[in-house]
Amino acid sequence: MYDRELYAKILGITSPWEVSRVDLDLKLGGEVRVWIEYHEEEIKCPTCGEESKIHDRVERSWRHLDTCQYKTILTAQVPRVKCKEHKVQQIAVPWAEKNSRLTLLFERLIIDWLKECSTSAVAENLNLSWKQVDRVMQRAVRRGLERRKKQTPIHIGIDETSFQKRHEYVTVITDTIAGTVVEVIDDRKKEPLEKALKNLGKKALSKIKSVAMDMHAPFIAAVKACVPDAGTKIAFDKFHVIAHLTKAVNQVRKQEHMDLLEHGNESLKGSRFLWISGKENLNNEQFKRLKNIKKIALKTSKAWMHKEIARNLWFFERKTPAVHAWRKWCADAIKSGIEPIQKSACMILNHLQGIITAILLKITNARGESMNNKIQHIKKIAYGFRNRTRFKNAILFHLGGLDIYPRLS
Repeated sequence: MYDRELYAKILGITSPWEVSRVDLDLKLGGEVRVWIEYHEEEIKCPTCGEESKIHDRVERSWRHLDTCQYKTILTAQVPRVKCKEHKVQQIAVPWAEKNSRLTLLFERLIIDWLKECSTSAVAENLNLSWKQVDRVMQRAVRRGLERRKKQTPIHIGIDETSFQKRHEYVTVITDTIAGTVVEVIDDRKKEPLEKALKNLGKKALSKIKSVAMDMHAPFIAAVKACVPDAGTKIAFDKFHVIAHLTKAVNQVRKQEHMDLLEHGNESLKGSRFLWISGKENLNNEQFKRLKNIKKIALKTSKAWMHKEIARNLWFFERKTPAVHAWRKWCADAIKSGIEPIQKSACMILNHLQGIITAILLKITNARGESMNNKIQHIKKIAYGFRNRTRFKNAILFHLGGLDIYPRLS
């Protein structure tokens, strides 16, 4: 008697449901099985609410939170109603969601674990299969997206991230103010991004004040097709611009290193970090070495100088001096005669409006870098993802700002 009452209170079981018995099996590690019955003849169709008689009962079981060290299973003969309109329907149980074989409380525990561990680790520690845990994550994300109110982000960021070693990408749209992921899109092409932006709605798109992104042509085309006055809102932030220049400097270093090796000079060996880092990130020993090899690697030194000057052109308050300074930088870079730097300068000149917008609106890469680091961490603890769907699901689970917990009845 007392064990039945105890479990009824613990589980929140109330009429017409009733705990009929509790069994303890100590074999194979031990298991507590709680049997639940339904005690009414009249029942409503779960779809339309029409009253009818019970058609039959089917036995279903659910994994619940452990009782002390023992695995706990709830088992019930769940009634089914035969509705004139909707045929045979199984009624909902108050302790679990439809199509789940885990109780609400157990799913909440799994979600807590998933926030800290990989799917494999959660499965191993809770004695579940990988697929069971993955389905909990899928339901959590689906639940969160259904509950999420229509978003109207004012400042958004668009960035790509790879999910495998091959060139396989997803595009991530973020609300840079809230610091949450709005959408994760397959690939990095114009059409899927354009579709995702249009899903925000015309009203939301009209309220967007800035779109921070890379100088990727499909991204630019998609934003211009969707966001009103996009030409004045697209912002190429410092991180993306300097990343292009850093890549150009590294190309120059590689070529000059090969040229020097032909003459037996290994001065540039192991110097990559010195050239791609900002001066403020070098210690005294590294800075001293950089100063010495700048006298030898003249082309790399010149390319590095253009990169460093560009890093200091982001602090203007007014448009005119900003435009003047950047145009002068582009002219000097093109005159340098160093092909990778010339190409970068031409690209910057063609996208100068977006750079000026980023400067005047004070668009920084801080949120974007933070979000990308978090996504890379998700990928790392999962040891990669086999497909985009699971990768997208994991990003939304951890970074979507979603209400993902099942609600207790």
